[in-house]
Amino acid sequence: MDWTVLLQALGLLLVLEGLGPFLSPGRWRAAMARLAQLGDQPLRLFALASMLCGLLLLWCAH
Repeated sequence: MDWTVLLQALGLLLVLEGLGPFLSPGRWRAAMARLAQLGDQPLRLFALASMLCGLLLLWCAH
């Protein structure tokens, strides 16, 4: 396993995750509050769609 690539991917993930609250903290907070109000099923579907999109991007990039 190439640890350099894994660390780069993790670093990029952290940068992308931090963009929302850095650029627009109010809108990010409101979006997180709406997500917190969702039930388990819609949240799981959203997470599944996110993971599948991520896998598709990784597959296309490879």
